[in-house]
Amino acid sequence: MNFKPLGDRILVKTVEEANTTASGIIIPDNAKEKPNRAEVIAVSNEVEDVKVGDTIVYGKYSGTELVLDGTEYIVLEISDVLGVIA
Repeated sequence: MNFKPLGDRILVKTVEEANTTASGIIIPDNAKEKPNRAEVIAVSNEVEDVKVGDTIVYGKYSGTELVLDGTEYIVLEISDVLGVIA
């Protein structure tokens, strides 16, 4: 995969949430919310706030979905990123 985001954009891959709650209740796939955590895969030259490998939180309905080599990614504008998880 060779994708370079342009402008103030980043390419991310969503991080799957756990299938069970802390108390052990199994959550079915259709009851899960859309994940809003992702790992940064690629960053444009204009973005300085995040780097490749960071785990970020982004707005619930943000970004453009993209499939590259059979893998789903999301292209986000840096303004859609709410924060970096340390």
